[in-house]
Amino acid sequence: MKNALRAVLLLAVLGFLSLHKLLAQAPTAVSGTPMPLSLQQSIDYAIKNKPTLLATRLAERTAEAKVGEIRSAGLPQVNGGLNVADNFKQQKALVSFPLSQTVLTSESLNKAETGERVVLETQQLNLPPQPFVFGQQWQGSANVSVSQLLFDGSYFLGLKAAKVYQDLSKKQTQQAEIDVVEQVSKAYYSTLVARERLQLLARNVRRLDTLLYQTNQTFKEGFVEKLDVDRLRVQRNNLVVEQQKAQRLTELSVALLKFQMGLPQQQSVELTDSLSTALVDANALRQRLGTADFAQGGGAAGVPTAPATTPGQPNAAEQARQDRQDALNNGLTTAAGAAFNYGNRIEFSTLETQQALAGLDLRNRRVSAYPRLILTGAYGFNGAGPTARDLFAFRGPDSRNGGGFANQNWFGFGNVGVTLSVPVFDGFRRSYQVQQARIQQQTIEKGFETLRQSIDLQDAQSRATLTNALDVLDNQKANLDLAADVARVSRIKFQEGVGSNLEVVTAETELRTAQTNYYAALYDVLVAKVDRDKATGELYQKTK
Repeated sequence: MKNALRAVLLLAVLGFLSLHKLLAQAPTAVSGTPMPLSLQQSIDYAIKNKPTLLATRLAERTAEAKVGEIRSAGLPQVNGGLNVADNFKQQKALVSFPLSQTVLTSESLNKAETGERVVLETQQLNLPPQPFVFGQQWQGSANVSVSQLLFDGSYFLGLKAAKVYQDLSKKQTQQAEIDVVEQVSKAYYSTLVARERLQLLARNVRRLDTLLYQTNQTFKEGFVEKLDVDRLRVQRNNLVVEQQKAQRLTELSVALLKFQMGLPQQQSVELTDSLSTALVDANALRQRLGTADFAQGGGAAGVPTAPATTPGQPNAAEQARQDRQDALNNGLTTAAGAAFNYGNRIEFSTLETQQALAGLDLRNRRVSAYPRLILTGAYGFNGAGPTARDLFAFRGPDSRNGGGFANQNWFGFGNVGVTLSVPVFDGFRRSYQVQQARIQQQTIEKGFETLRQSIDLQDAQSRATLTNALDVLDNQKANLDLAADVARVSRIKFQEGVGSNLEVVTAETELRTAQTNYYAALYDVLVAKVDRDKATGELYQKTK
């Protein structure tokens, strides 16, 4: 009883410790003060608190427990048993007894009276089988059995497979972490761009309010028409509506960021990074990706370009092909660009682990034909009695009744043995299982080529997308500078009386369009950079 109580208390303590550990991993409580968040802090928080990642880590812990479960099969197996039975209706068995009787005739009797020797005859009795009850009404047994696995080829392969399976679960967790890093990064960049655009719209509203006030004052003095004031007021109203829409989109971007982080929506946040720190180094990217530079018309900024070839010359097509190949190879030579490390991609590493599992499964099918050897042993007691009280009297070999006869009701037994199991014929089942395992292994091997081609395509797509995004960003930046300069000159001309109000409205509209296009291009660059890092397998390493 004491041992049972101790076991219950131990399980209760272990359950409390597990609950405490899970609670320690739970997200922090909602705070009234804004939580400062940089991109790295957002990623770190998501890695620790995203519910999907927590579920993936629970699966990883399940894999660890699976390793222990398989290992336990090779340890001694001890079982205890206790049985008490009341045979209230005892089973009977028919038993035949060969009985005979001696026949005494009158003739034999007369001979005996005269003193003559007489041999009496026997006669076999023809009795039917008689029912008998064997055993007592109350029976009990108590035993302990021990078994130890001595040899089993599948067991040792199972240990290897369990460790490989545990490694696979860790890689699946890493894959989930990479996805979370990608989602949080894009959501963070989206929030930065939306916030910056909202601030720009606020500056535009203030600038237009100033212009509207000045124009209204000029109208009161009779130097401009009311139509000019109304045009600016319509422009200002449209800008305010656009600002309100941007405010809602910014709030939605923040909500998306919180969702991707696993942060409660009630928790207010304050982004500490800015677009200036989030932007990638465009010059370095141009050197790596061969992005066009508008100052030179082509090539990489600050990098000497090859002499231009004249169309129609023999080497013109070859030079163009080489230029494109160098751009696709990150500005490296063809040989260096071809040395792409597929192992950086977690998908490739996961497929390698699956291949290892398939190989172990094939070996396991083959070794299942090996013999299996188990050492066994048992020791216990059997007892019987006509009543329950007599059964639990536990009388041993020294027990005697009133007449001095042995009165034992419990008897011990024990055995030690070795069990050898040798598969002989299973109807070719194992052969078909080996064929299936071999086909599965070949299927995974074919998957490597498909995965390599997919990674190559993602590498080329991400490189081209990032290159195009950088070109578009440069173009939109130049357009934004031009539109801002046009709007500035239009306002000056209008204030000096040499320009029209319609020209100012048109310039302001084009400026807002250029601003919208610029921030869209800016977000495309940031997203393309995240996709590029993921394609090369560097996204998670950089966050680490």
